[in-house]
Amino acid sequence: MAGIGFELRKILKKNTILSMLEAYGLAGLISSGPWVLSILALLVIGILSVGWIFPSYVIVQYLVLVTYLMAGSLIISGLFQLLLTRFISDLLFAKQEHRIVPNLLGSMLVTSVLASSIGGGILAFSQHIDPIIKVTIFTSLVLLCNQWLILIFLSGMKEYYRIFITMMISYGLMVGLSFVYTSDGLFGLMLVFTSCQAFLTFAFLYHVIRDYPANQLVSFEFLDTKKSFYSLMFCGLFYNLGVWLDKFVFWFREETSHPVIGLFRASYIYDLPIFIAYLAIVPGMAVFMLRMETDFSDACLKFYDSVREGATLKSIYLLKDRMVLACRQSIYEIFKVQGMTLALLLLWAEDILVALNIDLSYLHLLYVDLVGVSLQVLVMSILNVMFYLDKRYSALALTVFMAVGNYIFSHISIELGPVFYGYGFSVTMLFTTIIGLIMLDRQFNDLEYRTFMLQQS
Repeated sequence: MAGIGFELRKILKKNTILSMLEAYGLAGLISSGPWVLSILALLVIGILSVGWIFPSYVIVQYLVLVTYLMAGSLIISGLFQLLLTRFISDLLFAKQEHRIVPNLLGSMLVTSVLASSIGGGILAFSQHIDPIIKVTIFTSLVLLCNQWLILIFLSGMKEYYRIFITMMISYGLMVGLSFVYTSDGLFGLMLVFTSCQAFLTFAFLYHVIRDYPANQLVSFEFLDTKKSFYSLMFCGLFYNLGVWLDKFVFWFREETSHPVIGLFRASYIYDLPIFIAYLAIVPGMAVFMLRMETDFSDACLKFYDSVREGATLKSIYLLKDRMVLACRQSIYEIFKVQGMTLALLLLWAEDILVALNIDLSYLHLLYVDLVGVSLQVLVMSILNVMFYLDKRYSALALTVFMAVGNYIFSHISIELGPVFYGYGFSVTMLFTTIIGLIMLDRQFNDLEYRTFMLQQS
């Protein structure tokens, strides 16, 4: 979906320092805004209210439930995120915008049924949770699953600042109301969280429906095997599993976790450093969005246009070389900026923990996690290039390796002892990055042949 790319190119054409800052800022907000805002909001609620407004056990239960909701909603909605993105992109290319909203609503209906079944099943076997709290958990899961789907469409729209302001208002309300509505403890916190997610989800849906008028209510065309690519469904599933499996391993191994509420467990030693480390991805994500959606996407479009329009072989070779150069420069710039960010954060890590009043025993694990999340940005850029080149099965193989590797290496790291905690995630991201770069190099080498011979790989 090229809306963000067009907008960023328009800003960069001003060729000023302010326009460059605006472009990077906008790219950062769109790429990582929801994730960063949610982490910051939870950190503010947890740090400022624990032991003062709410008992510490209530805050721990709240943060654990929200973390599981984020993980579950991303994994469930991951089944349809990439599938729907490709389907909608094809509709935009065919200038059939009137079919977008019906398929969005259809995907939301399917996702809601799936989330309700999974969430309801888990909650049914979860004891010692008040039924009214179960209602808020169930509702939040369904809302979040749909919210991630709607966010796909926002990248193709141009009202970015309005979208970011909507997110700021929602998470600002969540923080403010959490300190006001304190009489009901955990239920009050979960009710505030659910209400703010409902506001955010329906506000985003309003933006999409307003921009894409439709002539029918619901459509399930996106599930048609002749019009969709089901390999993308598994890519989305395994990618999100690859991101979250190390957390689940630490949550459900007896030696690294403890029960918190019902079936939900947490790992004191692992959870806090990894989520703080994820704030480090903002600079890399900004560069990722800016370079991939401007330089590389433009070069990629010109290459495939030349193939479709019957350009000379010499022109096609030249445009492919430019695309390879744009890809190399984009990945190098992501590596450079994220590397500089990583170096600074490694130097400041101790000061960050002291400022947040967090025990310095987490320091070593924070170092390891910072490396892991920085490598994850490179993995995302590699997968993005594969999707542009339509190398869906290569992307699927890479995400399967990422998920399986994270699961196996995380178990190994626990067996090796506390000094090695976090290495499973970081080593997985390192191997995935190396393998992905090797795969990309091979794909570019015979790109003309595979493009002309219409090989599906």
